Amino acid sequence: MQDEASYICDACGEEIVVPIDVAAGADQEYVEDCPVCCRPNVVYVHVEPDGDVQIWAKGEQT
Repeated sequence: MQDEASYICDACGEEIVVPIDVAAGADQEYVEDCPVCCRPNVVYVHVEPDGDVQIWAKGEQT
């Protein structure tokens, strides 16, 4: 089981490491500001039944 994962900020290209909360469900979606450039990203997390985590992000549309 992974307790953290990383995604690439859509705006600045930096790799961002975030904690994974499996208690929040197998499919998660939330908005998080990039700690480097402060632009919002919509972060998508999918936790497989075997515990593998897929994470990706897209820039938030305004």
